[in-house]
Amino acid sequence: MGEKRILCVGLVCLDIISVVDHYPEEDTDTRCLSQRWQRGGNASNTCTVLSLLGVPCAFMGSLAPGHAANFVRDDFKRYKVDLAHVVEHPACALPISVVISNTTTGTRTILHAASNLPDVTDADFEQVNLSQYKWIHWEGRNASEQVKMMRRVEEYNQTCPESQRVGTSVEVEKPRQELYQLFGYGDVVFVSKDVAKGLGFCSASEAVKGLYRRVKPGATLICAWAEDGADAMGPDGQLLHSDAFPPDDVVDTLGAGDTFNASVILALSRGRPLQEAITYGCQVAGRKCGVHGYDGIV
Repeated sequence: MGEKRILCVGLVCLDIISVVDHYPEEDTDTRCLSQRWQRGGNASNTCTVLSLLGVPCAFMGSLAPGHAANFVRDDFKRYKVDLAHVVEHPACALPISVVISNTTTGTRTILHAASNLPDVTDADFEQVNLSQYKWIHWEGRNASEQVKMMRRVEEYNQTCPESQRVGTSVEVEKPRQELYQLFGYGDVVFVSKDVAKGLGFCSASEAVKGLYRRVKPGATLICAWAEDGADAMGPDGQLLHSDAFPPDDVVDTLGAGDTFNASVILALSRGRPLQEAITYGCQVAGRKCGVHGYDGIV
């Protein structure tokens, strides 16, 4: 029997990316260096990276019909991401993000147009055969429904021998109060720099030490801080740090956080130590910042 899959639950959208060498001034007409369509969304991007790193994976989220959705579906297939748990909504539209990617500074500016496409619910998640997965990762979105999903996995794990339990992780990326209940769930919690700063912390180490009391007993808390690397704390209470591994030229940071998360999940799901996992995450995220898109990370 082959390696069990990793399931990522969250958003998929279409990213329309305009690459420029300087950020345009307001009310001007500027030519971009290039433009491309790219499948986006945190959970979607995490699947892309896992697939490139050689991990069988699946995506669970909502999709709508149309040309953009066909592009997204075809791109999932190109990366061999399983779509058995995608929920179709015929009367809805796919969300679209317009991204300005600045090659000089490496920054990405995102204008996201949310649509009427609903997030997947616990009722949808009930259809998932948990025995097929070794790890499930949630992109924090409709938190009250996602809490029910994570509780369902906790109940399943109580019926399994330890070797067959499903590992869980959750990303708290957006500074929204509703999402903060997710800190108390998941074996691994990823908290973003934006959330940490919004809660009054000035560094990854401060955030990890200050927020660790919010996670469930025995869990791991991880915070990446862009060019300052990442910090983490597990149940032993030891603060761990990895430096960043920036490329010679930073050209595209879009999806760097998703790349970090995917790489850490991969390492932890294969039993690697936490220090090794966050270092690996920083290394792969650094490679991603040096290429457009994801194909050059391996």
